[in-house]
Amino acid sequence: MIPSPIPSAAPLAPAADAEEIPLTTVRRLTAQRLAASAREAPHFYLTVVADVGDVLAFRAQANQRRGADVKITVTDLLTRACATALSAHPEVNVSWDETRILRYRHVNIGVAVAIDDGLIVPVIRDADRKTVTEIAREAHDLTTRARARKLTPDELSGGTFTVSNLGMYGIRQFTAVINPPQAAILAVSEAVRQPVVRGDQVTIATTMTLTLSIDHRAVDGATAAGFLTRLRDPIEEPLDIVL
Repeated sequence: MIPSPIPSAAPLAPAADAEEIPLTTVRRLTAQRLAASAREAPHFYLTVVADVGDVLAFRAQANQRRGADVKITVTDLLTRACATALSAHPEVNVSWDETRILRYRHVNIGVAVAIDDGLIVPVIRDADRKTVTEIAREAHDLTTRARARKLTPDELSGGTFTVSNLGMYGIRQFTAVINPPQAAILAVSEAVRQPVVRGDQVTIATTMTLTLSIDHRAVDGATAAGFLTRLRDPIEEPLDIVL
């Protein structure tokens, strides 16, 4: 049987039928970095589902007590949880450097922020040494200045791990491209109420899907799994985040 010929790609629409949008510096650099990451880093993905009912209740109670101060977000709590997990699993706080693996002494968490013309990742330095309140204040300041284009280059460099949260857009699950030269990024999805099985009983719980993207050159599967399990623990027991 002679196989059917593969149809050629459809031609691009005529330029007259499209709006031309010039690339901004942010869009161009983001495209270059992420294309290089997808091309060069062998990504693999691990997913867990966390029960976030207690941590959301903790957040609501903490914000109620804080009054007019900067509100704690889910991303702030996850940033602190990631910092704690990275301290316990420093083998994930690394990057691939061709002839060696660089294991970082500081835990610097990048938080992905969407702006009008792309994506930037301001960095919360030494996040493992900061309280949730300190992280919330710093994240709020960085995010506000990121959208006003007032961040310094130093505030966008030096990250060792990244958190990307799309839960506020109703996204149930996604995988993120690693932010080079880091070796891992956490994709955070929407918190949803759904049936879960506990023992022999079906009950309703609020759950969140967390997907870790890993550079397999620098981190092996079992190591990444241990980190992700360690990350889920404080999310389900929120006192572990603040102690």
